[in-house]
Amino acid sequence: MKKTVFCVVACTVLAGLVFLFSSEALASYQNVLQRWSRIEKYSDPMGGFLDVRVTWFSEEYLSALAESEANTNLWTQDEKENFLYNMLKTLQIDEYIPVEVEFDNRAESMHLAPFDRRIELWIDSKEYSPVDYDKRFNFRLQGKLNGYVFFPRYDEKGQNLLEGAKRVRVVLSGSISPLVKGDVNFFWDIYKDNPEKLFSGKAMRQFEIDRLLKRTKLLNSRKVELEEELKGIYEELLEVQKRMDELQHQTD
Repeated sequence: MKKTVFCVVACTVLAGLVFLFSSEALASYQNVLQRWSRIEKYSDPMGGFLDVRVTWFSEEYLSALAESEANTNLWTQDEKENFLYNMLKTLQIDEYIPVEVEFDNRAESMHLAPFDRRIELWIDSKEYSPVDYDKRFNFRLQGKLNGYVFFPRYDEKGQNLLEGAKRVRVVLSGSISPLVKGDVNFFWDIYKDNPEKLFSGKAMRQFEIDRLLKRTKLLNSRKVELEEELKGIYEELLEVQKRMDELQHQTD
């Protein structure tokens, strides 16, 4: 009987500790998520309102998101890695700088088209326009909508635009809604962010393999094109040489 009571008490204490640690971990993850996901709120005297949220996908944010989902859903390590891998693929983080934009508009309808002229990214003192975005932003908006906006990650020379950067700023034009007076600015200091950590996990290794396979495919395609071009040049050289021989023979 005593043994049974002891087991019950031990299990209860253990469950309490697990719950406590899980709650603390969840709170820690939420703090991180809130740090990289900023929101601005606007309202009118008639009770209408507009919430604008922009999320910057830092290494810290993505890691905390994966940990939070794993903790909530009781995932295994492999399930967590698969979630992170699929997230990275969706964000196309190897090619672009993605941000998520979310509107909750309960006021006058918003007319955002063309949306790529309503949003810009500043990396330190340089401005960049989107290369792609969720085209649903171009339609009249009433209610909730969230989607991704993609900015260039590399310059013309292939240099990573975020390398050595201190601060980023996403700016939405004040013309997005009558409720907004002036541009909407979202700032993040990124000099402490460490994106290299993402490359140390299983998900990023698989992501890197996929990227290299894609690159190999492109290089092989280019190789075939160059071989065809070289073949054409070689055949033209033969024709030129043949004609030169004919003319030389006529001269002799």
